Amino acid sequence: MDAISDATALGAPAAVALADTPAVPVPSAVPVPVPPVVRAPAAAAGAAEGDAPVVPAQARSAQARPAEPAQRHPRPVVTELRLSAFGPHRSAVFPLGPVTLFAGPSGSGKSQALTAYEALAGLGSGATLEEAFPDPRARVPDRAVPDAQRRRGIRLGCTVDGPVGPVRLDLAVQVEPTLRIVGERLSQDGQILLATALRDPGRRSVQAAWLTGGAVGVTRAPLPDDRLGTALLPLRVAGSTAGQRQVLAAAEQVVVALRAVFPCDPRPDRMRAAVAPGEGRLLGDCANLADVLRRTRSECGTRHALLAEAARTGCAGSVAGLDVRAPAGGGPVEAVLDRGPGRPATELARLGAGELRFLALALVLLTGPGVLAMDPAAELLSARQALTVLADDFDRALDGCQSAELLRLALLSCGRGHVRLVAAVGEGTAAAARDLPGVAVVDLTA
Repeated sequence: MDAISDATALGAPAAVALADTPAVPVPSAVPVPVPPVVRAPAAAAGAAEGDAPVVPAQARSAQARPAEPAQRHPRPVVTELRLSAFGPHRSAVFPLGPVTLFAGPSGSGKSQALTAYEALAGLGSGATLEEAFPDPRARVPDRAVPDAQRRRGIRLGCTVDGPVGPVRLDLAVQVEPTLRIVGERLSQDGQILLATALRDPGRRSVQAAWLTGGAVGVTRAPLPDDRLGTALLPLRVAGSTAGQRQVLAAAEQVVVALRAVFPCDPRPDRMRAAVAPGEGRLLGDCANLADVLRRTRSECGTRHALLAEAARTGCAGSVAGLDVRAPAGGGPVEAVLDRGPGRPATELARLGAGELRFLALALVLLTGPGVLAMDPAAELLSARQALTVLADDFDRALDGCQSAELLRLALLSCGRGHVRLVAAVGEGTAAAARDLPGVAVVDLTA
């Protein structure tokens, strides 16, 4: 196919085949192709070309136990991450289940995969390219050769499954010399619902075309080149025809799934100090953990009790519960471990880095969007959304017992369908998780 925004392609029901070209940007006189559907490297040497995609280097567990049941998801969730040209990843397809762990040696691309997911989530939430990619040059493949116009870029995409079925989003981003989106495609069942392409490099816009149906067939309009067009569609499409309603349903499903993402990286050095009382919504670095515990103790008794029970496994010594100290005058709030009758409580400031990270991650897995500093889609009830927790270096500073307990909590929460976990882990945690039903381990090689 030679044009991403070709009007006939927008109405074509057949699957679209795209060529995998080595450079992301192409001459701007023609529309920019979007990443193709490609297969991940074979898990075992000698795998025949055309075999079904598998998680790299994990053929046995991936084939024996699928990450996802073969059924439509009641809540919008990202079920596949595609990195056609992103960091060390080239032509990579990663299936994502309720609990997905990326493992591999340093430099294999674990963090890059989570960065790509987080960037898509930011764009789906309305962020600009500069906000979603604060260091875009670090995402360009090392061996990417610029074209005649000195342009280089990245390609990434995802599949979102949900009530309307699987929907694909593919994105081509020019990083050099100017950061901009040069091609975007939203498709379902091989039919292109939205396509954008850079027509004039002198303008900060792309030409967009989306399915309309009826007498018009296709609607064309410019969209900004620094924002995700899919996220803008609900503001541009009236929904007065069957085609428009199909476009809106697909776009809204993608946006809902991408907005329901919480990147989490607990920072023990920021969690030790007492904090001023606030909204009680946990920050990504978990620096306000004490204030959130104050809120969960009074508003979420069941979840607070589950967290206290987990603390008995993940924290050294006797633990009777979790408590907070809040001055009557409204001063800083301090969290403590209740050591039981006749024993002095232990301030969280005295705990080790592993214990603090464990408590923060356990809280995230046991709670919901209402207690996290995130902005899920307001047009859909929280009960119909699935929160995805992104955790790079998930098991950093944790011992084996703490990692095992967090995986147990993840399976407990993810089994209900309301929470999903995508994390990068070390080999110790990956080895323990490979035999756990419900956990998909993606093994990467450097």
